Amino acid sequence: MPSSPSRSLALITGASLALLAGCGSSSDSGGDGSSASDSASSSTSRISVVASTNVYGDIVGQIGAGKVDVTSLISDPGQDPHSYEANTQNQLILSKAKLVIENGGGYDDFIDRMLKSSNSSAEVINAVKVSGKTAPKGGELNEHVWYDFPAVAKIADSIADALGKADPDNAATFTKNAETFKSKLTPLETKEAQLKKEHSGGGIAITEPVPLYMTEASGLVNKTPEEFSAAVEEGSDVSPKVLQETLALFTGKQVKALVYNAQTSGPQTEKVESAAKSAGIPAVPVTETLPKGKDYLGWMTSNVDALANALAK
Repeated sequence: MPSSPSRSLALITGASLALLAGCGSSSDSGGDGSSASDSASSSTSRISVVASTNVYGDIVGQIGAGKVDVTSLISDPGQDPHSYEANTQNQLILSKAKLVIENGGGYDDFIDRMLKSSNSSAEVINAVKVSGKTAPKGGELNEHVWYDFPAVAKIADSIADALGKADPDNAATFTKNAETFKSKLTPLETKEAQLKKEHSGGGIAITEPVPLYMTEASGLVNKTPEEFSAAVEEGSDVSPKVLQETLALFTGKQVKALVYNAQTSGPQTEKVESAAKSAGIPAVPVTETLPKGKDYLGWMTSNVDALANALAK
């Protein structure tokens, strides 16, 4: 579900915008290993791309291999994207981009605001819009679409199309690279289908809705009270009643695994993790950005494998 204003990705202030003229480029790493400083000094023959997180930075880096300069604004695996504060360096880098990839769905609204303030002419790919995901009736949109492999395949196609428009001479290469990338998503979907066959209807608990597309594709049912995961995602307190209902999932053996966001923690999530451990229920950590040393496909393979191992216990 979309984060509340207290947890959403923060917009740079008007005062910091005034400092823009004196700023250099960021040192955040890009999804293809490039840095913002590399992007600023790169050959004009390469397409300048900015991604809100290194998840999309890595994907565009694979599809545009060797022909893009990618800057991922959020690349620290220890950084909670919801509390990220954009800065004037980000604004400068974004103003020079030919292609921008954002998640959308309320996750990284600072991208749109900075684009507007810089009068950018960049083509923008909104991953949520490309995915076609919408909020369920009476519910909230789960904006974490990079955990949905069919959605990621659509995003890969959109990236290839956008790169092809920016560099028509290499359009066929981008399309081929996207097809190769998508072919590597197929084994992940196959693994999810196998988990669904073996564990359909099995209960899990979560701390936040980050992994739900993956767990739902695996046939698992989220038993966590919505008030609990919503409060954790929004950075607000969980009521004692809801906390007790959540802890009872473990003491009552109602769930097969806890799938938790390792990038956010607090007293209430720590109690949940402790309850799972005490009950002998396996915990599966997930993150919102790429861990160091992983590309998207390797990361997601690890996530699906960890879920499978937990369910097998």
